[in-house]
Amino acid sequence: MFTDIVGSTDMTQTHGDAAAQEVVRTHNRIVRNALTTYQGREVKHTGDGIMASFNNTANGVSAAIYIQQKTAENNSSNPDVLLGIKIGINAGEPIVEDDDLFGTTVQLSARIVDKAGDKEIFVSEIVKGICLGKDFNFESRGAREMKGFKDPITLYEVLWQ
Repeated sequence: MFTDIVGSTDMTQTHGDAAAQEVVRTHNRIVRNALTTYQGREVKHTGDGIMASFNNTANGVSAAIYIQQKTAENNSSNPDVLLGIKIGINAGEPIVEDDDLFGTTVQLSARIVDKAGDKEIFVSEIVKGICLGKDFNFESRGAREMKGFKDPITLYEVLWQ
């Protein structure tokens, strides 16, 4: 899973470094609470997001929904500087080295988050397939060209609202 704060550079320019850093802290708190709740592991902080992994794909999707719900709650309580988060999730068998993850699985997850917009959770077809029979609602967002990938990849949005 990759999370990404939407418009973080613009936020810094508009509201200043201190306000933007407070938004990053809020993001970190919400995401880390989700990781604790759904047995995820923070792999690394990316500056304006977090890369995380889960041993259970459905837990990753549940964590993403939790993140978006808690972000919406936070924004209604603190409307001055809104936090926008987009999330991308893929599943597979990454290469594990030095407490980090590498390989195609990770690269695709990073590309998926780039296709999502504010308040969106996008997942690969693999994630949707693994989660069949679970209480999630997915909507196809079509096949998308992904930098570095030969064939278009079909993405699905997790409907959480």
